[in-house]
Amino acid sequence: MSLILFAFAIVLLIVISGFFSGSETALTAVSRARMHQLEREGSGAARQVNHLVADKERMIGAILFGNTFLNILISSLTTEVLTARYGDRAVAIATVLVTLVVLIFAEVLPKTLAIARTDRWALNVAWLLKLTVGLLAPIVGFVQTLVWSILGAAGIRRTEAEPIVEPHEEIRGTVEVHHRDGGVEREHRDMLSGLLDLPELQVADAMVHRKSMVTIQAGQPEQQIFDQLLEAQHARVPVWREQPDNIIGILHTKDVVREYVRRKGSLDGFDLLSLMAPPWFVPDTTTLEEQLSAFRERRSHFALVVDEYGALQGLITREDIFDEIFGAIPDEHQERSRKGIRPQADGSYIVDGATPIRELNRELDWNLPDEEATTIAGLVIHEARTIPEARQRFAFYGFKFEVLRRQRNQITALRIFPPKEPVLAN
Repeated sequence: MSLILFAFAIVLLIVISGFFSGSETALTAVSRARMHQLEREGSGAARQVNHLVADKERMIGAILFGNTFLNILISSLTTEVLTARYGDRAVAIATVLVTLVVLIFAEVLPKTLAIARTDRWALNVAWLLKLTVGLLAPIVGFVQTLVWSILGAAGIRRTEAEPIVEPHEEIRGTVEVHHRDGGVEREHRDMLSGLLDLPELQVADAMVHRKSMVTIQAGQPEQQIFDQLLEAQHARVPVWREQPDNIIGILHTKDVVREYVRRKGSLDGFDLLSLMAPPWFVPDTTTLEEQLSAFRERRSHFALVVDEYGALQGLITREDIFDEIFGAIPDEHQERSRKGIRPQADGSYIVDGATPIRELNRELDWNLPDEEATTIAGLVIHEARTIPEARQRFAFYGFKFEVLRRQRNQITALRIFPPKEPVLAN
C-alpha cells in the first residue's frame, strides 16, 4: 500500500470513527423536549432524532459496532504499513501512534464538539445515522441477542429494569441545574417547583388552620352578624352553631352586601343566614392537585378540611393552592414586608412560629426539610423531641434556632440564624 493511499485511508477512517463517537455523545445528550417541539413544528430531522432515541439500545449497538470495527481497522492498517519499515518495533510504534491519533481526533475532539453543539450535531447526522443503523440492524440484532443470552444465564432478565427517575423529578432537577447555572430565575424555579409539588402536598400542608380561621356564630342579632362579616374582610366566612367546630354554612360576603343594597341599607326582616351556602368538607389527606381539580369541577373556591374522624382542621381555598405555586401575593392593604419573617441587623430572622417551612424556603432560598412538620415551630419541636421553653437554643441542618416566645404548648416566635454557607437538607 502506497504511503499516500494509506494516509488517505487512515484519515477517512478517523473521520468516520469521529462521526460515530460524536453522534453517540450528541444523541445520548440531546434535548428530547426540544426535539419533540421541533418535530411538532414539522422538522423531519427532529423526527429522525426522536426515532433513533426511542430505540436507544439499537442505536448505541450500531454506533459501538461501527466505532469498534473502524478503530481496529485503523490499528491493523497502521501496523501493516509500519511493519515493512520498522519490523518488530512496528507493533509498539503503531500502538502508541494509533492510541494518540484515535484518542484525539476520533474520540475527544468529536465528543467535545458534540457536547458544545449537541442539538445541532444530532439534527445534522440524524438521517445518515438512521441509514447506518438500518444497515447494521442484522448484526446489531445478533449481538443484542447474544448479549442478553449471556446476561440471562447470569440471572438478569431483559424485562427487569432499574427504577428510573419520575418525570416530574427529572424536570425538577433540570430546573434546579439551570437555576444554578443562571439560566432560570429563582422566582421561576419556585413557581415550577410549586407546580410539581401539587401531587405530593396535601391540603393539610396549605390550609388555614382552624385556630386562624375567622368564623361567625349563628344566633346573634342580624346587625352583629353583618358587622362581623364586613370586619372579617373575607369573601366567604364559615358560620357555626353551639360549638366552633360545628360549621352549619358559609356566608358569601358579596351575596349579603348585594341583598343589603337591594334592601337600601335596612336589616329589618333580613335573615342573613338564609343566604348561607352548604359547607363542603374535604379530607385533610387530599392532594393539592386533586383539590384544585375538585374546585374546578364544583366551580367552588372554598372548602373546609376535616381529619379521618370528621373533626374540623381548617379551611382551604383556591388562592391557598395558587400561593403554593406562585408564592403569597400581598394585596394593597398588607404590609410590604414579608408576613411573619423579619430580618435583623445581625443577619438573623425573627419568624412567627406558625410560618410554613415552605414559605421560609421560598422567601429566603433556604432548604429546610418539610416532610415531618408543616410550620417552623413544628420542625423545632420535632427535632428537639420536646416542647422547648423560651430562650432555649438548638442547632440542626446548619441553622441555629432560639425560642423567643411560647404560649402554652405553642412556640409563637423564633430567632433563626442561617448558616454562612448554603447547606442541603439530609
